[in-house]
Amino acid sequence: MNKKRLLVTGSTLPRWENDTEPRFILDYAKAMMKYYDVTVLAPSAPNAKEAEVLEGVNIVRYRYFPVKKWETLCYPGAIVPRIREKKLRILLVPFLFISLYFKLLQIHKQFDIIHAHWLIPQGIVQSFIKTPYMVTGHGGDVTSLNKGIMKKLKGRCIRNAFAVTAVSKPFEDVIQENWPNAKTSVISMGCDTTGFSPNYRKEQFFSQGGKKVVLFVGRLAEKKGVTYLIEAMKNVDARLVIVGKGPLEQELIKQAEELGDKITFLGAKTHEELKLIYASADLFVAPSVTSKDGDQEGFGLVIIEAMASGLPVCASRSGGIVDIVKQGENGLLSEERDVEQLADNINSILLNSDLYGKMQEKAIMTAKQFDYRVIAQKYRDLIEKYMNEIDN
Repeated sequence: MNKKRLLVTGSTLPRWENDTEPRFILDYAKAMMKYYDVTVLAPSAPNAKEAEVLEGVNIVRYRYFPVKKWETLCYPGAIVPRIREKKLRILLVPFLFISLYFKLLQIHKQFDIIHAHWLIPQGIVQSFIKTPYMVTGHGGDVTSLNKGIMKKLKGRCIRNAFAVTAVSKPFEDVIQENWPNAKTSVISMGCDTTGFSPNYRKEQFFSQGGKKVVLFVGRLAEKKGVTYLIEAMKNVDARLVIVGKGPLEQELIKQAEELGDKITFLGAKTHEELKLIYASADLFVAPSVTSKDGDQEGFGLVIIEAMASGLPVCASRSGGIVDIVKQGENGLLSEERDVEQLADNINSILLNSDLYGKMQEKAIMTAKQFDYRVIAQKYRDLIEKYMNEIDN
């Protein structure tokens, strides 16, 4: 029996093998290959191939500007931060929308189902194409631009989809608040837990002279709250390792100079490098905050990767983080920007070996609930429910 054909659309994807860009769309597509013939459609980027097979997944990248070296709207990072970094990039937005529309118009009949990741631009554009689709809201696409014409277009996207998912409960609440009676459910993105494990641990990997190692992994941008973590480390007898790049990198490095060699910036790392880094640390911290424009942490896949690696977590009560970190079970939560509470939570876990052991065990169990094999089954159930309805 031939598998049904699934097209996955998104604007975040590794550009090549061992790229440091987020890979959750790629991992999702790999997991869905168990059930469907999967192709991923993503925007083009300088030096990225327009068609290739990446880790077994068919990838198609659509051109959206005549000069390829200027196709810089989506990578590295994400669309909104790229525009903030260079305001002129906003001129690329209509090119992206229009090019995606014509690419979908060209290929949509080849597929039975389309899964659009992000309401903007993928979901909105998809709403003008006839192939049945579901849409997933990830973050700022849900919480921002909920006025005027953009709200109407997002409403059209949500109404026309056979299913609408949000990666966390707080984001589903925002959708329901703005578009009551939307057919929503919460299904997060996931983690290939087979790629992360405490077994990858290497003692003294960071050469920190016996000090415990606190780890942050993520984009160095406002909503990640790294400035508050650096401030909290003044009252923590441990080392801080920061993995990632972003617009605030130089500002954060300068802030960290006050603490001497207590803080190490490693830059961006590949998926393969991260499994050793996670496992060799002692505690993961996600100090996310709500940014000035209202953007919040959608879910926090790095938290799942850290938990799969055996790390308890200290995090803030921000966005979808509360769907993962359960107070006193697999970690501790503090209020956004509360530096004193964040430092106390870090110390509470690092200095209590019994608590640490219990949280470590619970963290590993939590990660298994978000394994992509589990997540893919949930999405498959949504698709099959729709297929059965139209067959009947």
